[in-house]
Amino acid sequence: MRLLALSALVMVAFAANSLLNRAAVGGGLIEALPFALIRVTAGALVLAVLARARPGRTNLLPAVWLTLYLVGFSLAYRALDSGIGALILFAGVQVTMLAGAVMGGEQPPARRFWGAGLALAGLAGLLLPGADAVPALPPALLMGAAALGWGLYSLAGRRAADPLQATAANFLLATPMVALACLPAGLGSIAPMGWVLAIVSGAVTSGLGYALWYAVLPQLGAARAAAAQLTVPVIALAAGAMLLGERLSSGALVACVVVLAGVALATLPRRR
Repeated sequence: MRLLALSALVMVAFAANSLLNRAAVGGGLIEALPFALIRVTAGALVLAVLARARPGRTNLLPAVWLTLYLVGFSLAYRALDSGIGALILFAGVQVTMLAGAVMGGEQPPARRFWGAGLALAGLAGLLLPGADAVPALPPALLMGAAALGWGLYSLAGRRAADPLQATAANFLLATPMVALACLPAGLGSIAPMGWVLAIVSGAVTSGLGYALWYAVLPQLGAARAAAAQLTVPVIALAAGAMLLGERLSSGALVACVVVLAGVALATLPRRR
């Protein structure tokens, strides 16, 4: 029960990131890359304070995956609704993590693949031509790149001996990489609320949320963690409709039901 509660808290934090990014970038309060830079800097500062007594080895590769996710995520939300963006993101994460689980030697039961397939079918229903909300290709591809980065970052987290220290190191190493991506265009004009949303996303829903994610990952395993994240688009769709005024169509509601059914099949323990 404790693992379920912690996992649910992490999923809410992930959905909140979509809402905060969409509200700030899509609302014209801040440009995409400055949002990513403020976000990763705020997360790095908070995590550095919390992990100050936890020195340890650092690994550059997870920071590269984190940078790919942060940059692609922010750029994609210039045009995508929060719910649709989360659907594309976690569909890609699902594929990446299941492939990583198999390549890493895990042997997930067949029902986990059936559940994942059912959940992906629900997501695909929103993205097929003729569906209610087909996104433009460039932002969809950017979110696909973010999905690859987040999937690989999550796979790397399974080996983290100290989740807080590992997350702090990853944010610290990712900060100059995101800053380099910002150099060509600079920070531009940032509204006060743009600063607030980016800092909250970095310090709370990203920094603390990702540290908690690294803590529960070893207990979930790659396949179950991938399936659990497919609840995030459902949360983001509902919250986007309530808080940001985004349209929630009947097709989206059907897709949410299918996704939740697939997640349940993939994650719930089999009854004996």
